[in-house]
Amino acid sequence: MAEVCPKCGLPNELCVCEEIAIEDQQIKISLARRRFGKLITIVEGFDKDIDVKELGKELKSRCACGGTIKDNKIELQGDHSKKVKLTLIDMGYPPEMVDLDESCSANRKRRRRNR
Repeated sequence: MAEVCPKCGLPNELCVCEEIAIEDQQIKISLARRRFGKLITIVEGFDKDIDVKELGKELKSRCACGGTIKDNKIELQGDHSKKVKLTLIDMGYPPEMVDLDESCSANRKRRRRNR
């Protein structure tokens, strides 16, 4: 006999917990500057029902970049904020629940030192 999901009560093959969790969460996409002036895109705000590791793998593949998953956050190397937003919307996340932090992307040019 198939195992039953403890949350929704359906068999694991028909479980809809992840689809329900997708609709209810607020995703925040922001940029940060790391060592040597490198930019990273940070995607955060996921519930525990979402498989963040699998989502991070998919985002890294679609953005053609490296990255990591730390503390339930996805960090992608480079400025991929707009592409990540479009990818999440394509994956079924509601557009009004995906928040793109514009304050970081406006100040993304690297400063050069005077030599």
